[in-house]
Amino acid sequence: MPAPVFLHGRTVRLEPLAEHHVEGLAVAASDDRGDHAFIPVPSGVEAAERYVAEALAAQAAGRALPFATVRAADGLVVGATRFCELDYWQGPVIWPPAPRGPLGDPLTATPDAAEIGGTWLSARAQGTGINTEAKLLMLRHAFEIWGVRRVSIRADARNTRSRAAIERLGAVLDGVHRAHTRGLDGMVRGTAFYSILDDEWPQVRTRLEQRVAASPAADGGRPLVSA
Repeated sequence: MPAPVFLHGRTVRLEPLAEHHVEGLAVAASDDRGDHAFIPVPSGVEAAERYVAEALAAQAAGRALPFATVRAADGLVVGATRFCELDYWQGPVIWPPAPRGPLGDPLTATPDAAEIGGTWLSARAQGTGINTEAKLLMLRHAFEIWGVRRVSIRADARNTRSRAAIERLGAVLDGVHRAHTRGLDGMVRGTAFYSILDDEWPQVRTRLEQRVAASPAADGGRPLVSA
């Protein structure tokens, strides 16, 4: 699996998720929870402990690389995000295609495709530019350090706010898997799948860099959430 990394920006710092983030996550998640209807967000310290433990278990299994989202100005934890669905294409072609782990030393492996998911922000972080810069940092790492061919993002198809935010990143809608899974409300949901390809990244990067340099109001005052 890729090694944990710190990603630093002007307004945000993405730190490898760890046990010491539990209390900060619990506080961040206790803000107005009206935007958390479509993605699991821990409620209380015990839930935050389980959240971190499950994320670290996924990391140990090579399935995810989770981060705590930290406000650069004061070190306040304001949310979380992660790389997930890490896929490796080296070696012989397998059929039917399915995600697989790396060949060789997993500690030095880099994926060929990845997904950004599990993203949520506290109310206090919304509309500050943190969301846009965090995505810029993650996409830049995926495309320019790992050299991935594709980054995917998905959202509950009913979550029009999140889908609009994903589209503002420059991601392209690949399609909606109808009746794909159950949502947090127990209802059967469709899932909208988006992607950015490596040859699209330079244009997307320019757009995101311009947004980060502009007023935080350019972020629309709303969070990006993906599940």
